[in-house]
Amino acid sequence: MRAIVAVDKQWGIGKNNDLLFRLPADMKHFREATTGKVVVMGSNTLLSFPGGRPLKDRVNVVLWPDGPQREDCVLVRSLAELFAAVASYPADDVFVVGGAMLYRTLLPYCTEVIATKVDADGGAEVFFENLDMLQNWSCESEGEPFETNGYTCRICVYRNAAVQTFHA
Repeated sequence: MRAIVAVDKQWGIGKNNDLLFRLPADMKHFREATTGKVVVMGSNTLLSFPGGRPLKDRVNVVLWPDGPQREDCVLVRSLAELFAAVASYPADDVFVVGGAMLYRTLLPYCTEVIATKVDADGGAEVFFENLDMLQNWSCESEGEPFETNGYTCRICVYRNAAVQTFHA
């Protein structure tokens, strides 16, 4: 399992249940990385999408303990159900896409994080873990800076040296 996220200078990821920035080049990167794969999210992330609809051309697994039944995504009620739902897919095809609580919960189980770092402060209300400060996490690669919608960004890949396995 991997995570994919866009963060500001403070590792902020969101405000008012929305992204901090509109980054067309990063959205393209996100689509290319996740299309045809499995995306794992919490209910607030699903509800933040246009019309509250899942991302197309992906298997959408949504952790929503008391949510309504839906036909358009795989609804799971617990972490055990979440891990069972993704177990049949290759681990590298499973992407955690938010929100903050699910990132925090699943980070120990992720082998890597693909982080788009935005050189700006977005005034975030919710944050991703600062991987530069976390034991067992190291930056494996830093992409070249690129500009999108007036922001300078760079894609960094972090590796987890102590991946946990889930035990129900």
